[in-house]
Amino acid sequence: MLFIKPIRNFYERFERPISSFSLLAGFVVDIFTLNRVDAFFENFWIFGYLVIIGTFIILIHVKEGTASAQAHFWYVNILQFAFGGVFSAFLILYFRSADIMVAWPFIALLAGIFIANEFLKKHYIRLGFQISLFFFSIYFFLIFLIPVLLRKVGVEIFLLSGLISLLAIGLFIKILFYFTKNESVKSKKFIALLITIVFISTNLLYFTNLIPPIPLSLKDGGIFHSIQKNGVGNYRVVYEDRGWREYFKLYKDFEYQAGNPVYAFSAIFSPKNFKFSIVHEWQYYNETQNKWITERTINLPVTGGREGGFRTYSLRTNLKLGKWRVNVKTEHNQTIGRLRFNIVPPNPNTKLKTAIK
Repeated sequence: MLFIKPIRNFYERFERPISSFSLLAGFVVDIFTLNRVDAFFENFWIFGYLVIIGTFIILIHVKEGTASAQAHFWYVNILQFAFGGVFSAFLILYFRSADIMVAWPFIALLAGIFIANEFLKKHYIRLGFQISLFFFSIYFFLIFLIPVLLRKVGVEIFLLSGLISLLAIGLFIKILFYFTKNESVKSKKFIALLITIVFISTNLLYFTNLIPPIPLSLKDGGIFHSIQKNGVGNYRVVYEDRGWREYFKLYKDFEYQAGNPVYAFSAIFSPKNFKFSIVHEWQYYNETQNKWITERTINLPVTGGREGGFRTYSLRTNLKLGKWRVNVKTEHNQTIGRLRFNIVPPNPNTKLKTAIK
């Protein structure tokens, strides 16, 4: 047909920007559609993306060399759009309330996906790259879906997610090779290598505490002078009003009067019917030893289901001057979030404000 050649020429000329645009478009769509990790719609939406990815990987390689330019154009860009949607869903659901110091490995991984997607073009490398991204997508989906279904978090649940992911991608590869008749040993070895790299890397990130323990997240948190529960079940907190400049400080100043308590407040989101405990780990920075010293750990019960997170707090007295942090962790020592502050001497001119949490 007459319009096929112009489409082919246009696609060959602008392939990279078009594929990047498709990937970014998937990100934009999910920003406005995803909210809760335990909601049916969110999980069905991601599952739909995974079905699209698997379908179009097969279509692209079944029709390799025989599909029209127009068909190939749509196959590739629908695949890119679906990958973009999945990656944006993970970015939103994993790190919407996460500490950036915890989230940076995943952000770097997303940047690497963009770069690799533009430069790996050979047939067997492209196939391996697509399958490894598909495995990555399945794995990170099951990491939070399995805990939601089983209403439990922990190392054994994470390992179960990995096992199911390997079985799922193994079944997909068998189906793909059946339809494509791809018996290339070179392709199989490369695909196996990439899947192994993704699997090992994900486990390293998890067991070195660089992946947040989704489906848990820190929705709100802060260090306050006072916390009191009011008659309707909310919390009245007292804090220092230091203006907008304080938001740009990693360790916000906290004026401490000796003998008074310091309150660490956290609101932990978890799915409905979750009952577990978290830990507030109080640490101060010892400048002489150049390391963080744990002064106290406090266990706190949590119940899931509240949109804004289950609110709880711990308190300490007689704190030293200098940098402090409260690590909000699971019982398995996984960091959900971190509250940072800097103890300084009191200033009588500092104004205190109140807020409702």
